Amino acid sequence: MTGLLNGQVKDANVLVLNAPPIRGLGTAGGFEFILQDRAGGDPKLFSQTLQGFLGEARKRPELGFVFANYDDRIPQIEYEIDREKVKSYGLTLSDVFFTLQVLLGGYYVNDFNLFGRTFKVQAQAEAWARAGPDDAKRYYVRNATGDMIPLSALLKPKPFNGPEYYERYNIFRAATINGAAAPGYSSGQAVAAMEDLAKTLPPGFGFDWTGATYQEKKTGGQTGYIFALSLMFVFLVLAALYESWAMPVAILMVVPFGVFGAFAGLALRGLDNNVYAQVGLVMLIGLAAKNAILIVEFAKLAHDRGASIVRGAIEGAQLRLRPILMTSFAFVFGTLPLALATGAGAGARLSLGNTVVSGMLAATVFGIFVIPVFYVIIQRISERKAPFRDDEGAAPKEAA
Repeated sequence: MTGLLNGQVKDANVLVLNAPPIRGLGTAGGFEFILQDRAGGDPKLFSQTLQGFLGEARKRPELGFVFANYDDRIPQIEYEIDREKVKSYGLTLSDVFFTLQVLLGGYYVNDFNLFGRTFKVQAQAEAWARAGPDDAKRYYVRNATGDMIPLSALLKPKPFNGPEYYERYNIFRAATINGAAAPGYSSGQAVAAMEDLAKTLPPGFGFDWTGATYQEKKTGGQTGYIFALSLMFVFLVLAALYESWAMPVAILMVVPFGVFGAFAGLALRGLDNNVYAQVGLVMLIGLAAKNAILIVEFAKLAHDRGASIVRGAIEGAQLRLRPILMTSFAFVFGTLPLALATGAGAGARLSLGNTVVSGMLAATVFGIFVIPVFYVIIQRISERKAPFRDDEGAAPKEAA
């Protein structure tokens, strides 16, 4: 950084990346696309394919920034070892390699304790003695007879350009492409754009996903199962509460009104049905059922005391109207800041807030009218009564 500020570095690329959505799952936010050379061809062809793919990806409007760490133009030094001389001097290749490793790369020896602290012992040449490729020629290695053999007689530095390291994914040569969706596009659209570009890859090349994107695709399409499982769980709890299979049906029939309101709110605000909205939909099951439980509970108690089904539904709706409105609107006003959020991270809060607020409003406004009706219908079916009864509970007369 000091070199950049002082102008000592003439050229540099600086990237500012968001943190991954799940800590430890990936190195940056956005997607991680793995380009694979499944044919094991020429590394030059792999590099050309990668650069061409990146160039096409940067033209797509769904993609913001796209980059890869793979670069085969990095200057490097390769030491050519005269293996015949190594044998003639009474050395082994492992001796030469170990000397280069210790003096150039460093070698961990052990730890020792002093003054209540633990210190590491690291063997390595001084910085000035390993500053250039020719410095290795000044090193010595001991042979089997105890003589010190200079590495200058064995090594010859050879400069070349190549990748800093070769990445492999599922045993194939690979390169990780990091990227993110452009403003106004979702992560799903960015993933679809990358997969569309992958169809143009030459034969022998493939792709895979990793990190958060892999988990997203793996769990994608399971929203319906999660929603159904949530409904089943609530249904079983209510069935145990009322000791009836019919009453939970009357309660849960208000949930579609909340779901309709949630999607209507998202559509009016121009928001996507993302994972935050789906979390809000699962929350709406309990929130919408809460209002129905209040009415059905008191309607059932009134019916058990001798009132007709219709009279019990009316009494339950009248008694619990004020508590329902109070609790529902208190919740709506409490979550209203989420639906009106701005600033960093507002996208998640807007999706969740609008889903819950609009869904709860629809479930409350429609629920207070339709819940008693559903209770009457389901209760009559469960008791196998005639579809029409008077308010006093008298059975209709049989036709002559």
